[in-house]
Amino acid sequence: MGILSRASYVIRSKVNAVLNRSEDPQETLDYSYEQLRDELQDVKKGIADLTTQKKRLEIQKRRLEENVEKHNEQARQAVEQDRDDLARRALEKKKQKMNQIEDLETQIADLQGTQDNLVDKKNELQNRIQEFRTEKETMKARYEAAEASARVSEAMTGAGDEMENISRSIERAREDTEDMEARAAAMDELEESGAFESALSTESDLDRELEEIRQTGEVDAELETLKSEAGADGTEAETDADGETDVDIELEDGAEPDAERGASDPEIEAELDDLKDDDE
Repeated sequence: MGILSRASYVIRSKVNAVLNRSEDPQETLDYSYEQLRDELQDVKKGIADLTTQKKRLEIQKRRLEENVEKHNEQARQAVEQDRDDLARRALEKKKQKMNQIEDLETQIADLQGTQDNLVDKKNELQNRIQEFRTEKETMKARYEAAEASARVSEAMTGAGDEMENISRSIERAREDTEDMEARAAAMDELEESGAFESALSTESDLDRELEEIRQTGEVDAELETLKSEAGADGTEAETDADGETDVDIELEDGAEPDAERGASDPEIEAELDDLKDDDE
């Protein structure tokens, strides 16, 4: 086997393999059934053509038979008139017509035999087509049942292409969901730790520190006031002879009187406002 022959054989093998995989048995059965029906139509057409030809020969035969009767009558009349010559000519034509009739009868008989043969084949083919149609429908039903069973089995085992695509889609959705859940958890953790506070707040670090100092100063001032009030309530006043009361208020080391502290608070507030304006 030469190289070209081997290559041709390999190509035919590949093509046949592809066609076998793509072939649908139901379509093949339907196609074969239609082919048989076409053959049946061809046989019926052939029978009709033969019948038509036979009818034409039969018509021609009847005409010749009429001519035979006519020539026979002509010969009788010629004999009655003592015209043997005319009678002979009429009988000769009669003989010719009878010979033609014999030939036509032979042809008609041959056509009739062919027609009978085609009719038998037509009946046999019809029976085969009917049997094939029953078998075809049975095979199609079995194939559809087997195909449905295979699809169900593939769906249950996940071996089918569709189930494989669905499995991949579910896996991708699961991975995307887990990634989103992890991202959301990370965002919550960063938000709780205060990592996003600076990004979300419009205040600068200096503004926040000054605000903390101011709030601390207010708390300290309120605490001193409470301590002063508590000291005033617990100390008994000494009254002198003139009816005047001397109250000694001891201040903590480094503490300023309330009047001086009150006077210093507006100054601190003014400085803080200046710092805020500079930062803005």
